[in-house]
Amino acid sequence: MARILVIEDNPANMKLTNLLLLNAGHSMLCATDAETGLVLARSEHPDLILMDIQLPGMDGLAATALLKQDPATAAIPVIALTALAMKADQEKSRLAGCGAYIAKPLHYQELYAAIDSLMAAAQDSTTSTHPLDQQP
Repeated sequence: MARILVIEDNPANMKLTNLLLLNAGHSMLCATDAETGLVLARSEHPDLILMDIQLPGMDGLAATALLKQDPATAAIPVIALTALAMKADQEKSRLAGCGAYIAKPLHYQELYAAIDSLMAAAQDSTTSTHPLDQQP
C-alpha cells in the first residue's frame, strides 16, 4: 500500500486519519505544521500527502504550491483537507496543485476513493512516460 504524509495540526483529526489509513493498509508519516511537512515531503518522498488547509504559520495551500514548484516533490499527489468547506476553497486548492479536496470530518469511503484515484493516476503517469511502455 501507500506511504502517506499527513499534515494536520488537530490531534483528534490526526488520530482519526491514522486509524483510517492503517485500516486500509497504508503507512503514515505525520507533521503538525506546514514547515515540518515540507521537510518530510522532501526527505521521505511519500506516495501521497493529506494536507490540512488551515495550519499554524504557513497554510496548506501555500505549502502545496511550494511542493508543486519543487521538481523533487512536484509529482506527489496532494489531497486538501478542510473543516471549512466552501466552493471558493475547493477552487483555491485546485489552483495550488491539490488533486482532490475533502471536507472534514473525514468519511472513510470518500477518503479511500480519493487516495485510490490519485494513486492510480500517479501510477499511470509514471508508467506511461517510460520509453518501453510507448507503442511504436
